[in-house]
Amino acid sequence: MSASAPYIQANTNGRLHPAHEPSLSPLNRGFLYGDAIYEVWRTYHGVIFTWDEHWHRLERSAAALYLTLPLAQPAMLAEIKRTVAAFRKAANFSGEVYVRLQVTRGAGAIGLDPALADRADFVLLVQPCPSVAPETLRKGLRLSVATGLRRNPTESLSPAWKTGNYLNNILCLREARTRGADEVVMLNLAGEVTEAAVSNIAFVRDGAVLTPPLAAGILGGITRGLLLGSVAAAAGVKASEAKVRLEDFATMQECFLLSSTKDVTPVAEIDQARFRVGPDTVASRLKAAFADYARTYAGTHTAQSA
Repeated sequence: MSASAPYIQANTNGRLHPAHEPSLSPLNRGFLYGDAIYEVWRTYHGVIFTWDEHWHRLERSAAALYLTLPLAQPAMLAEIKRTVAAFRKAANFSGEVYVRLQVTRGAGAIGLDPALADRADFVLLVQPCPSVAPETLRKGLRLSVATGLRRNPTESLSPAWKTGNYLNNILCLREARTRGADEVVMLNLAGEVTEAAVSNIAFVRDGAVLTPPLAAGILGGITRGLLLGSVAAAAGVKASEAKVRLEDFATMQECFLLSSTKDVTPVAEIDQARFRVGPDTVASRLKAAFADYARTYAGTHTAQSA
């Protein structure tokens, strides 16, 4: 690790160590085959945000892969708190943190058969939570539609499972980056908009929010769910699911991304389509409403302080 690299705290199966130190066998199935699941949390006001929602999604991913989680929810929360405390001490850091939990099926003899795995492993990673630069909030992101590949269909490998297999996202993002874009927009086999590489996507048309439905083949994002469930209503904005195609971009006034670490992030353009960005937009109102929601959540979930 270089002297300028930021410190990342790791916890492998209960052992605390710097993340640059090796901790898993080369025979680990997460490394060999992507046979793994993961979740990411962040803190707001020092409290792990939407702890239960992310954990339940982890359980659904584990069930889909027939994978047994190595720890129950209370024990994993204790490990996360211990890892965050170690990070804060080692890095002398008191700000908001990013927590990633990766669970693999374990190690064993080389071969695809899941029965070859010995036991599930977990790795926790803690670092400062990434923030959106003020310039990005002011100008918005540039996105580009992937044309070389489509989002993998639900019938093959469901995007609703948060797995360690991200090649579809990586290759689509690589294509968009070659065109100078910040992020990618992936289409499904029917030509409908699904999501970005690591975020859900939403649009604003005539003051109302539209976001692709789960049936389009997307991850059921926690932030997306909050927006549809309560945040949009608190901002006085109607929000619903709707199929979106490329030709619909011309009817949309705004676009934004939704993710756990960056909540609502405005988009200025998708290839030739342009969208409004600024303090007087629906996206700006939603971002403020989300901040209010996170503040209230932190005040009522102090048991998840980390």
